Amino acid sequence: MARPLFLPLVAAAGGIASFSVMDALMKRASIDTGVHAALLWRNIIGAGFGLAVWQIAHPGAWPGRRMAMHAMRAGVTSAMAFAFFWGIVRTPMAVGMALSFIAPIIALFMAGLTLGEAITRRALGASVLGLLGVGVIGLGRMQVGGALAQDAWHGMLALLGSAVLYAANLVMQRHQAQMAPPAEIAFFQSLFTACFLTLAGLVIGMPPIPQGTVWRDLTGSAGLSFVSLMLLSWGWARAPAHRLLPVEYSGFLWAALMGWIWFGERLDLYTLGGAVLVVAGCWLGAGGQKGEHTEQVAL
Repeated sequence: MARPLFLPLVAAAGGIASFSVMDALMKRASIDTGVHAALLWRNIIGAGFGLAVWQIAHPGAWPGRRMAMHAMRAGVTSAMAFAFFWGIVRTPMAVGMALSFIAPIIALFMAGLTLGEAITRRALGASVLGLLGVGVIGLGRMQVGGALAQDAWHGMLALLGSAVLYAANLVMQRHQAQMAPPAEIAFFQSLFTACFLTLAGLVIGMPPIPQGTVWRDLTGSAGLSFVSLMLLSWGWARAPAHRLLPVEYSGFLWAALMGWIWFGERLDLYTLGGAVLVVAGCWLGAGGQKGEHTEQVAL
C-alpha cells in the first residue's frame, strides 16, 4: 500500500531543522578549533551513536555490496561539509543557507542526467531565477568593506562549491535511501566521513584535539546530525525527489534565527531578496511534474 506524502514531508522538514541547528553548533566549534578538527571529531562521535542505533535496529546486519555506495556518498559529503563550514565561518549563516538553495535547482538537472527525469522549461526558468538570486546575494557581499571583503568572497565561493556537491548528494541520497535502512546510512556516513578526514589529516597535518566547551558543541552537533540523517533517509525513501526538494529551503528561517541568536548576525535585504529569488526558482523547478509515485516499503 502506498504511503501518503505527509509523514515523509514532516520527516524531511524535521531533518532540515535538525541540520540547521547543527550548523550553528558547528560554526561555533569551527571558530573555536578549526573546521577540520570540528568535522573530524563530530563524525567520530556520530559514528559511535550510529553504531549503537544500527546494531539495536538491525542486530548482526552487514551492508555487503552497499558499502561502496556508502563510501562514495561519504566522499562527496566530506568535501561538501568542509567547504560549507569553511564558508559560513566567513559569512553569516543566512547567506550560507541562501546560497545552498541553488542545490535543489542543480539537482533537477543532475536527476535528469542520472535518473532519466525530463529537464523541462520549468527547470531552465528555475536555474535563471537561482542565478539571479546568487547575484543579488553577491551584490550584498560587495558592500562588505575593508579586509573583510576578500574573506567574504572566499566564503561565498566555498559555499557555491559546496552547493554543487550538495546537489550531487541529493541525487545520491534518493538512490541510497531506497537501498539501505536509515540507521545503516547514518552510521556509515559518519564512519566513512571520519575516515576520509583522517586520511586528509595524514596528508595536510592532523588537526588539534578540541578543548573545553567545544566538546559540548561537537556532541550536540553529532547527535543532531545523526537524527537528521535518519529523518531525511526515512523521508527520501518514501516520497519522490521533486516533492521533497522544496523542503530544503525551510532551513533559511532556522539559519537566520540561529545566526541572530548565537552570533548577532542581522538579515540584510540583499540576502533576503536573493533567497526569495532562489526559493521562487525551487518552486518553479519542482512544480508541475506528473506521474510521481510513493515508495511501497516495509518497516
